[in-house]
Amino acid sequence: QVHLVESGGGLVQAGGSLRLSCAASGSIFRVNTMGWYRQAPGKQRDLVATITRGGRTNYADSVKGRFTISRDVAKNTVDLQMNSLKPEDTAVYYCAAQDLRVYWGQGTQVTVSS
Repeated sequence: QVHLVESGGGLVQAGGSLRLSCAASGSIFRVNTMGWYRQAPGKQRDLVATITRGGRTNYADSVKGRFTISRDVAKNTVDLQMNSLKPEDTAVYYCAAQDLRVYWGQGTQVTVSS
């Protein structure tokens, strides 16, 4: 089992920045990929960014150049730095970790006002 706890969401004006953090605990040694997903009201949960234990990253096209994912393997944390935020980035952001299955955090709300 892997337990994930997110922090750092909130309300920000368009063009602003937020940093999300996720702390993992439990059987984290089996986890290779961690990442962030988001779900806006009435929409499906979509990939934002992922990072492997070796540091290979993958980003959704909509956030490339604005968001940066980072990971501290020793501390079992993964962060998402979000810059130049847009109203369309408004969503609940979920931390995820994958070994043989995907584990999810409880989610943190990010609201970007225009």
